[in-house]
Amino acid sequence: MVKTWEGEISQGISGAQIFSFSVLDKDKEVIQKLQDYQGQYVKVNYTERYATFFWLGDTKYFITQVEKEQSPHFRN
Repeated sequence: MVKTWEGEISQGISGAQIFSFSVLDKDKEVIQKLQDYQGQYVKVNYTERYATFFWLGDTKYFITQVEKEQSPHFRN
C-alpha cells in the first residue's frame, strides 16, 4: 500500500486560491523541505495524474521538488 502526505499551498495573499497536493511517503526530502519552508514562498514541481486510485492520495497533483523562492512583493 502506498502512503501519501496531503497539503495545501495558498497561491494568493487572500488565500482565495488554494492548491491542494499530495506527496508520496517515499519522497522524504520533499516532505522535509515543505515542513521547513512552511509560511514562506516556494516554487514546486509536480506531476499531474489524470486517473488515480483512492489509496494514491487525495489529489491528482504530486509534488516532486521544492525550492525556496524570494517573495515577489519584498525583493531587495
